Amino acid sequence: MKPKKTPSKTPSNRNELLKAIKTSANQQKWKKWNPVAMLILISLFIAGYYFFVPNSPKEIVNDKIGINQVVAQYLSGSYSEIIVLGESLQAKKPERTETVGNKSVAVVDIDKVMLPPKDSLKDLGFNVAGVATKITVKDDVWGKFIANVLPTLLLFILLIAGFMLFMGKMWGGANGPMAFIKSRAKIYEPGKDKITFNDVAGSVEEKEDLAEVVDFLKNPKKFLELGAKIPRGILMVGPPGTGKTLLARAVAGESNVPFFSISGSEFVEMFVGVGASRVRDLFKEAKERAPSIIFIDEIDAIGKKRSPGIGGGHDEREQTLNQILTEMDGFENDTSVIILAATNRADVLDKALLRPGRFDRKVTINLPNLEDRIKILEVHAKGKPLAKDIDMRKIASSTVGFAGADLGNLLNESAILAGRMGSKIVTQAMIQQSIEKVLMGNTKKSSRMTELEKKITAYHEVGHALVGKMTPFTDSVHKVSIIPRGGAGGVTWFLPEKDRTYVTKAKYLDELATLYGGRVAEEVFFGSDMVTTGASSDIERATEIARAMVMRYGFDEELGAENFASDSIEGNYLGAEGGGKLFSEKTQEKIDEKVRLILRAAYERARHIITEYRSLHEKIAEVLLKKEELLAQEFDEFFEGVSVPNKAAI
Repeated sequence: MKPKKTPSKTPSNRNELLKAIKTSANQQKWKKWNPVAMLILISLFIAGYYFFVPNSPKEIVNDKIGINQVVAQYLSGSYSEIIVLGESLQAKKPERTETVGNKSVAVVDIDKVMLPPKDSLKDLGFNVAGVATKITVKDDVWGKFIANVLPTLLLFILLIAGFMLFMGKMWGGANGPMAFIKSRAKIYEPGKDKITFNDVAGSVEEKEDLAEVVDFLKNPKKFLELGAKIPRGILMVGPPGTGKTLLARAVAGESNVPFFSISGSEFVEMFVGVGASRVRDLFKEAKERAPSIIFIDEIDAIGKKRSPGIGGGHDEREQTLNQILTEMDGFENDTSVIILAATNRADVLDKALLRPGRFDRKVTINLPNLEDRIKILEVHAKGKPLAKDIDMRKIASSTVGFAGADLGNLLNESAILAGRMGSKIVTQAMIQQSIEKVLMGNTKKSSRMTELEKKITAYHEVGHALVGKMTPFTDSVHKVSIIPRGGAGGVTWFLPEKDRTYVTKAKYLDELATLYGGRVAEEVFFGSDMVTTGASSDIERATEIARAMVMRYGFDEELGAENFASDSIEGNYLGAEGGGKLFSEKTQEKIDEKVRLILRAAYERARHIITEYRSLHEKIAEVLLKKEELLAQEFDEFFEGVSVPNKAAI
């Protein structure tokens, strides 16, 4: 049996879409100019009535004549009719004919005067026997109307017009008192500021996932005939700066459909119900212009897990979330509106958002790898005068862990640095200096340290570098510096040689020993009473790693592969937090003991390495005191003839 085709209410191809958009635009223009057009038509009709209606003689009014002249003309029979309107008098002469060009025109001369007060027609000499002039006395209705009714009517009309204008601004105006209930989404029209997949460097797999959406928006009929339904919502998850918003705009650009962009935080206001109203207004506008795309950035601002409702609270954020759930999976399933959303905290989203029929597809956007970083750098390098010897691969290798936004910021900082230095081009050295600024902060050469502080800093930083050099799973030393940067008195920069997906237990143990290298060096060379606060951030980082190894990654053999990181249980089917612990106080004591043992072992390992290579440590520190900075090549020269472990692959 041949399946019955469901007619689509949306344009099935690009030409129909453009035609629909053009028709809609023309309708909007007609609505905009409709009152003006009506006023012009009414004016033309009135003018035509007075100037083009046949048998309407032309009237010539003379209002500079006195009452005595009118009486004389009346007595001589020069008037055919006299009309008295209140306090004014119009005396019409018999109709005559004038020739204008080749055309005869009927003309009526009218003498018009104001009557003296309290004088009647008889007193003025009218109604004399034998004079056949017709005298008509009319009530001056228009005069009374203009004098008494018109001012009140005009005032009433002005009040009505002002009220309508106020209400129009209130409900529909962009700056009206009630404008806050309207959607604040930015609209990008098709073809305007168009971005395509070619403008997005890297993210090959992500673009392939989103290409299906583009194909559906371009050719919905192909999928509807097969009974297929495109995912209603697509959730893009990834670290900040990885290009989620750019990919969403690229989907709209490839599809050539209207694109509505809004942030999750723009829905929620202090007034209850505003967020839900904005959601309704946004979806209504998107449906009217379907096929279209709605993009909600940082959806976690309104899409967090709902509370169990204990206490009877009424949360504005939950109302907004409920309205989004209703709009995405209501009774209208034939609309070609696709919702794209972005977040870097997918774990906090409500389960109802992630079920089929809503955000039923998730596209994970990871940090770019080496090849992707090269392509992204080439995109951001357009329009910047780079030196010919710049090696993009070397820059990409030095920026492991950088997102696309970070790479764009890096080249922008390099161009700013070139401008400050008065250079016409951006060199490799400028880019390298900008990398250090982005990662470690700007140098603070104005900061003054005493000789003892400077010496302690040098031995501290060499302690990090030496332990890192003598452990197989630590990244290579890129630079050692005692020039203050940001809030640090010095810095040891370790640079990974390649991208890494996983982290092993051995690497974490080596990293812990390296973190304690600075504190141990202070203790070994200056005594336990001279240790400083400079290692506070190192100790904090080491404690975080050790606790994660025990509680999250299951790296302790005794406690086993069990997760102790979560301190709450799942409260109800909505995913709310109940607040109960997953382990006992005895287990907590065991965890604390295991963390302490790992940290002590790392501390003793760092002490062993520094003690064993004490003379080499002193030699490197003395050179660092003089030069203030040591690059990787200069640092490695100190280890010629020294047995150094080869760096492991992971």
